[in-house]
Amino acid sequence: MSDFLKRINRKKTSTKSHTINLSKKGASHSINLKKNNNELSFNLNWSMKSTQLVNLDLDLGCMYRLKNGKQGVIQAIGNNFGSLKNLPFIALDKDDRSGTNIDGETLQFSRVEELEFAVVFAFIYEGAINWKEAQGVATIKQPNHPNIMINLNDNSSKTMVGIATLLNENNNLKVEKIEKYYSGHRALDEDFGFGFHWTAGSK
Repeated sequence: MSDFLKRINRKKTSTKSHTINLSKKGASHSINLKKNNNELSFNLNWSMKSTQLVNLDLDLGCMYRLKNGKQGVIQAIGNNFGSLKNLPFIALDKDDRSGTNIDGETLQFSRVEELEFAVVFAFIYEGAINWKEAQGVATIKQPNHPNIMINLNDNSSKTMVGIATLLNENNNLKVEKIEKYYSGHRALDEDFGFGFHWTAGSK
């Protein structure tokens, strides 16, 4: 585990222990960035119990826009793992191709104050498309604050899901569950207006 994630996971006696569950689409919670050291992690984990999902390769990523106008995509496809020490201050910790890693995959944000907007997504790169069977669980962790949990429950057969949006407004980060399913990256991009130019990629 990286030093960044150790800081995120460290518990203190003054920290509230309850978890905030964004159970419905459109549910949201605001984080005061002045009180959380501008660090955040967004973890995705899923179940491999179903025999239908033995070869499932589920990837976590995000499309982002920074306050300086810079836009980009963090994901394993194309080896766009990002950086925590340099722009965009967002990084994907690994690519779990087997689905057997108990920690799943995690997007790390080391300077959330630089972020203007992001859409966090998951993409089925390989394997049977069955989101309900995968039992995906996203957990947003922040130092000294409750975790925020988002469950993916839809029975959609589309390859991509937009899990949540992160919107920075006056140093308050609004986390909103969207759980909207798409045919691929281009469709999600068109929904949120980033305007990227997409080509086929691999990893």
